Amino acid sequence: MKKMAIISFICIILDQIVKLIIIDNIALNKGIKIIEDFFYLTYVRNYGAAWSILSGSRIFLIIVAIISLILIYFLLIKNTKLSKFNILCFGLLYGGIIGNLIDRVVRGYVVDYLEFIIINYNFPIFNIADSLIVISIFLIIIGILKEEKNGLSSK
Repeated sequence: MKKMAIISFICIILDQIVKLIIIDNIALNKGIKIIEDFFYLTYVRNYGAAWSILSGSRIFLIIVAIISLILIYFLLIKNTKLSKFNILCFGLLYGGIIGNLIDRVVRGYVVDYLEFIIINYNFPIFNIADSLIVISIFLIIIGILKEEKNGLSSK
């Protein structure tokens, strides 16, 4: 549990530092070209969840994040001997959820800034916390499928 907390803490600090750098150095709704027609750092405020769904539902999204953290702990972590892989996955997941939760509580919105254009499609702008959540869920699913294939149980 201690290692998972350290991983989460590092992720949260990294996420919040990068967000502060973006806020201090890029004007709202403006971008900096990194790779022409592919990657930009564009500062936007997201008042919703992914793809700005549920925009304006700040309290609801805060409650969902807190309930998610609690459920993940009680259903997947507590009373479970976690492998190093699972410690990493849940540390990343908690770090991502808490990183965006801090934004919603403190700022009233989530700071997004990673903008990619892929085959002329402007992918929705996101941040490190979002990436941590997606990557950790992907890794958790892979871990579950691998355990099922090998006939193992996580509890």
